[in-house]
Amino acid sequence: QEQLVESGGGLVHSGGSLRLSCAAPEFTLDYYAIGWFRQAPGKEREGVSCISSYDETWYEDSVKGRFTISRDRAKNTVYLEMNNLKPEDTAVYYCATGLRDVCRSGSNRPITSESDYGSWGQGTQVTVSS
Repeated sequence: QEQLVESGGGLVHSGGSLRLSCAAPEFTLDYYAIGWFRQAPGKEREGVSCISSYDETWYEDSVKGRFTISRDRAKNTVYLEMNNLKPEDTAVYYCATGLRDVCRSGSNRPITSESDYGSWGQGTQVTVSS
């Protein structure tokens, strides 16, 4: 089974920054859309950002202008740069491979359903203190 490995989480103060990494030790990420999701305590997992196989990006409204998703093909890694972090960003963050190579459907809606993603990582905890 294809496995993803997230890293980079931690504890930061409000306004701080973190960079999350999503690596795939045993397969190439080049042909996949990669989504970042997060799950806060007591809440459902939600889509945060996505990068398509041709590097088109999507962001959830609450993180626009603060988070940046990128891909380093040489390192086979997708990053989520998170700046100006807020306490409400506290969650476990997961990356996942899309079952399609795009981040938006034919009707231009973002693809954020968990069922549209296949392989998942184990998650990395991000905690933002006020």
